[in-house]
Formats: sequence, C-alpha cells, structure tokens
Amino acid sequence: MHPLPCPAPLPARSRRRFASLRVIGALILREMSTSYGRSAGGYLWAVLEPAAGIALLTLVFALGFKSPPLGTNFPLFYATGIVPFLMYLDISGKLGTAVMFSKPLLAYPAVRYLDALVARFLLNAVTQLMVGCMLFFGLLWVFETRTVLDPGRIALAFAMTLALAAGVGTLNCFLMSRFPLWQRIWAILNRPLFIISCIFFTFEAAPAELRSILWWLPTIHPIGVMRAGFYPGYEASYASPFYIFSLSMGMILLGLACLQRSHRDLIHG
Repeated sequence: MHPLPCPAPLPARSRRRFASLRVIGALILREMSTSYGRSAGGYLWAVLEPAAGIALLTLVFALGFKSPPLGTNFPLFYATGIVPFLMYLDISGKLGTAVMFSKPLLAYPAVRYLDALVARFLLNAVTQLMVGCMLFFGLLWVFETRTVLDPGRIALAFAMTLALAAGVGTLNCFLMSRFPLWQRIWAILNRPLFIISCIFFTFEAAPAELRSILWWLPTIHPIGVMRAGFYPGYEASYASPFYIFSLSMGMILLGLACLQRSHRDLIHG
C-alpha cells in the first residue's frame, strides 16, 4: 500500500490570516463575556436595552411633536434620525477605546491592534444593526405609518453610518490612546450633535445660511438617506454618500497609519 500523501502546508500568508481570524473570534467572545455577561441573556439584554430606550425616547418626544416634518407619524420620523445617530455614536465610541480595552492582550505577539479594532467593530455593528431593525419593525407593526420602504436606500444609510463610525473610531483610537485628555474633549464636542444633526427637523427646513455650514456635518448625511428610504417623496438630495465614504476612508487610513507607527509605545506606555 502506498502511504497517503500529506496535505500541503498552508502558505505563510494564509496561516497568518487564519490565526488572525481565530484571534478576532476570541476577542469578540471575550468582549461579549466581559461586557454583557457570560450567559446568552446578557447579550440579548445588550440588544433589548438600547432598543427599549430609543423606543421610550421616541414615544416621549411624540407627545410634544404631533406633526412631523415628513409623513404622519412622529415616532417613525424621530426613529429614522436617532437610529443612525446612536449607531454612529456607540460604534465610534467603542472603537475609540479598543486599544485601551485590550491593552493587556496586545502584549502577546499573536494579538495585534488591528484585531482589537476589527473585533470591536464587528460585535458592535451587529448589535446596533439588530437594535435598529427591531425598532423599525416594531414601529411599523404598532403604528399605521403608510410608508413604502426602499431597502436599497436603507441599506446605504446603514453602510454610510458604519463607515463613518469606523473612520471616526479608528482615528480616535489613536488620539485617545496617545492623548488621554482627548476622550473628555471629544465627549464635550459630541454633545451638540444631538441637536444639530437633523434628528428633529429636516435639512431643508434649516435657514439657508445655516445649511451651508450644516452640510459639512457628517452625521446628517446618513440620516437624510435613511429618511429617503422610508419616505418615497423625500429625495434628500443634499446627502452625499461619496463625501461620507471618502471622509471615512481617509480617517481610517490616517488612524491606522498613526497606530502602526506608535502602537508599541501605546501598548507599553
């Protein structure tokens, strides 16, 4: 009998990719365990809690705003603004502290700062997508919204939000690790965003002189595309996916370049 041939060894690049995937999976499980508890119910609560919180805020604001700028249902109008905004805020904030959160593990050669970023992004992106879908399906089920969904635009709005969150989070990951004070400064800078990101009004309703300034605010673009996906008569012509994806890619590349240059100092500092 001829001996069975031994399988050819994987190329070095493939071995590195496989090892990186295992590390990312382990980091995701670690974060789920430390952040949401060791039971499945812990992670389920991580999805239900923000969904319930957004739903409560939606109903509270609906009492004060009877007539929305678009459509006939204020809860849906508010949700199309707050869901992408909070998705951006949560994911970018989690990515900003990815190196600090995984700092003890980054001392091991097999764990890289990029693995920590990817693991945090994947886990929190899936979580926020489930939160948004639960909220939208709940509103469409409870209320008679008379809306016609455009799945393509809704998916584009989610993609723009995720790209923006990845860009801001990656750049902030370097800045917050290198300059600890930046975390507090960034939190202060983010506070007015809730008011000026077109959550309670449409971009077209703002004064003309203010629109020329608001346009440069990245958070208003995914919100506009999201609303165009729920309101067929609303085009959101001001929204620019090219601007968001270009800006996000630039911030990702800049953040990764800074992390690559100084990640050893950040880990051992």
